[in-house]
Amino acid sequence: MRLSARLAALVPMAMGGAVLAVAPAAPAAVAQSAPPSFLGTLHSQTRVASTVPANGDVNPYGVAVVRRSSGRLQRGHVLVSNFNARSNAQGTGTTIVSIAPGGRRTLFAHLPRTLPGRCPGGVGLTTALGVLRSGWVVVGSLPTTDGTAATAKAGCLIVLDSRGRVRETLSGKGINGPWDMTVTSGRRQVRLFVTNVLNGTVAGHGAVVHRGTVVRITLRLRGTRPPQRVASTVVGSGFAERTDPDALVVGPTGLALGGNGALYVADTASNRLARIPNASTRTTSAGRGMTVRTGGALMAPLGLALAPNGNLVSANAGNGNLVETTPHGRQVSVRTVDRSGSPRGAGALFGLAVPGPHALLFVDDASNTLQRLH
Repeated sequence: MRLSARLAALVPMAMGGAVLAVAPAAPAAVAQSAPPSFLGTLHSQTRVASTVPANGDVNPYGVAVVRRSSGRLQRGHVLVSNFNARSNAQGTGTTIVSIAPGGRRTLFAHLPRTLPGRCPGGVGLTTALGVLRSGWVVVGSLPTTDGTAATAKAGCLIVLDSRGRVRETLSGKGINGPWDMTVTSGRRQVRLFVTNVLNGTVAGHGAVVHRGTVVRITLRLRGTRPPQRVASTVVGSGFAERTDPDALVVGPTGLALGGNGALYVADTASNRLARIPNASTRTTSAGRGMTVRTGGALMAPLGLALAPNGNLVSANAGNGNLVETTPHGRQVSVRTVDRSGSPRGAGALFGLAVPGPHALLFVDDASNTLQRLH
């Protein structure tokens, strides 16, 4: 997805469709009085590898670091999901690649169009990508037949084993256009937090609707058998979302778990970062959550990651900037990592991951690459 000048002018949008005032992003760290930042310690940007596999899939979205070796999963490697097929039609990508720290790319999985369980619409891999400590891989699907929102379907979460084989699908019970995801993985139980962007969105025909959700899905691990879903709970709701001919869907995207059970949400269409308290234990929806930050250097935040210092790093859809924000809403650093296109960097940045205390990984859609800040 490369945002056009028209789309970049439209996003971000607030509740009700009013355009938020967005301050120009600084090219480097903000004022000297700001507290120490994570981005401020990363001085180099390196291209790790192309994310394009042999079948030509493009538009890298999800990023997940492998923490434990299992099967074909190698510790320290990075999985990347592709949203577009070679045709560049959105919602038609079917591949996950594995990239070694040195840049060697291999194909982890090429998902079949026919899956072993229900997945309305088929396969179109999104930013929702996670690797469980037990070796299972979960990836979201928001499929289309022709790359347009008119043909978008509810999709599902697809569960693969450590060798890249599809073992089951999770659909329904709140899953409707899974767009991004974060994971807490224990020995016996796993919690998936998933943003969903198709609740009434297609029917809105481009108008903003306020039905985006965050769903907590609890899985029970069963050894070599696929995980079993035991509960689904809506922990956030009412997020702004809309279809768009350039972006397919604009809605709640990145998720990051912080201290005290707080779940942070990149509320893309409203140009804000939100906090859902007690996300791991709550039994009711927190609505749109509490606003951590809106406006400022944010420009339609998409990807979201928790930095080692406890701050939030978000990736702007509207320009090529990464923005670091404290959990209390203070923006402490801005880093330009993509200057291509017009507007500069628009539509280039998606998934983020923090592999360690001194690095950040992100995908760049403009160049179809995995990049590292270090």
